[in-house]
Amino acid sequence: MSRSDPHLRTPSGKPRLRSFNIALDGTPGRFNAITDVPGVAVGYTTLIAGGGPLQVGIGPVRTGVTAILPRPVGELATPVFAGVFSQNGNGELTGTHIIEETGAFNLPVTITNTHSCGLTRDGTLRWMSRVLPAALDSAWGLPVAAETYDGFLNDINGHHVSFEHVASALDGAKDGAIEEGSVGGGTGMISFGFKAGSGTASRIVEWQDRSYTLGVFVQANFGKRRNFTIRGRHVGPELAEPAIREGTPRAEKGSIIAVVATDAPFLPHQMKRLARRVPLGIALTGGYGYHSSGDIFLAFSTANPEVALAASGRVGRAEFIPDVDIDPFFDAVVQGVEEAILNALVANEDMTGRDGNFVPALPKAWLKDNFG
Repeated sequence: MSRSDPHLRTPSGKPRLRSFNIALDGTPGRFNAITDVPGVAVGYTTLIAGGGPLQVGIGPVRTGVTAILPRPVGELATPVFAGVFSQNGNGELTGTHIIEETGAFNLPVTITNTHSCGLTRDGTLRWMSRVLPAALDSAWGLPVAAETYDGFLNDINGHHVSFEHVASALDGAKDGAIEEGSVGGGTGMISFGFKAGSGTASRIVEWQDRSYTLGVFVQANFGKRRNFTIRGRHVGPELAEPAIREGTPRAEKGSIIAVVATDAPFLPHQMKRLARRVPLGIALTGGYGYHSSGDIFLAFSTANPEVALAASGRVGRAEFIPDVDIDPFFDAVVQGVEEAILNALVANEDMTGRDGNFVPALPKAWLKDNFG
């Protein structure tokens, strides 16, 4: 692989996990990203401004918005079969009730900081009324919006995310290679005492002479340093330094949101089964679902669009892979989640936020010496 290979570096040149020659399981897609699933796009708005002591409403600002489009813009009114799973419900992902009831959702997904979750939900509806107003003419809008807490680095009570920032992330959503690390909703996030945030990965699954793609996106903001694990090696005790520096006491409010997308044909109960496997990938990195961690997961399939629309007056017929053949897709979820989390950590740099609070990046020299 060359240095320009998207498996090795993000579009801006930040390293990804595979640039350290770390052995991984499974076969990644072309960009090793959730956007390898045809029709899925990701956009970011990243807000970084100011420094020094916290002044609520002024800054410092270390936050943003991530937008995930499950279908192309013109098809966003068409639902996707979906399932949700909450390993630990100390967090928020809107739209879960209708997903549990009908096994589907439509419209884009947004991820941001805890205190802006409602605004990004509402901002999605404002954006839809502009770009695809017919989608809301005769239907209610219940978009999915999720959050994790960035108040150690960010002026979270200053509410710096605006409707315009939501629209910018949605307008900028694209396929292909995407950025990772301190971008979008992941800008102010921390995992295992290191700078983390947005991460992604994908896997190709072969079934009955066909190739399907399963992609994962995480907003990683969880985990204690002592538990940190890379590919089965318990590295946390080796990495006491560099340490977080607290200008103000750090609250234990870590969480992780994961979105799993696939073009494989599955029914809603199967999507919930895929979402339930996300915690296994998290555990491989040392995440144990502690009390304050909101660990909430969404999985959707872009297949069967005609049936997902559920047109009146006729019997719908959906294709689906049998449950007895689902195990390779479980593998893909676990593998993709593990790699996406580690990508969020690797594609990062040190960050100083409010009150001089400092979060180090996972040391690249240490990675190279121990795994490269």
